[in-house]
Amino acid sequence: MCDYLACELTRAKSVEKFNAGASKSTLHEVAIPVCPYLPSPKPEMSYRCLRELRGGNIEAFYLTALSYGHYLWLKGYSGRAILAITRALYADLPAEAVVLREWPLPYRALYWIVANHPNQDFPGNPRISFQHQATRLRGDRVALRRARAWAVWKLICSAKPDLPADVTQGIKELTLVEIEQRLTKHGHPNEVQIWQSAFTSL
Repeated sequence: MCDYLACELTRAKSVEKFNAGASKSTLHEVAIPVCPYLPSPKPEMSYRCLRELRGGNIEAFYLTALSYGHYLWLKGYSGRAILAITRALYADLPAEAVVLREWPLPYRALYWIVANHPNQDFPGNPRISFQHQATRLRGDRVALRRARAWAVWKLICSAKPDLPADVTQGIKELTLVEIEQRLTKHGHPNEVQIWQSAFTSL
């Protein structure tokens, strides 16, 4: 996994730990709903479940990352849940992978989690996080991962339009058409359709 996402995960852990009294109490005042777009998690999971699969079966890694993201969401750690699911989204998974038949690329899940977070007090501000990922990611398959980061950024803008953007970096934000063009060029054959369908995932 790229260094940028590792730093984001560390930052999300720190923010959520710092906000544990306020944010988690708010989350637990309401029942946390099960996400219909993610596989059911095991009763106990940790970051080790992904570490153990690093460099191994990519389909197993993808499915486990989705499950772990769901586990974190249900525990009230929405910021870390998004990062775990993003690890699945960025995985080097071929379009013909069997796991994608049941669990497509998790655009719907990411939109749903952001939309169902109960308030605007979002640890780590995912809008800014994906804005930065879309312009700062490096390494393998960078064009595809940046295109997917822009796609998630647009979903977040739709799900939580009041989340502030980073206006200090002079980042040129892509339009829907530009994101679609990049996904068409770099993504899976049906990726644009999967992404577009996520805007109604409530």
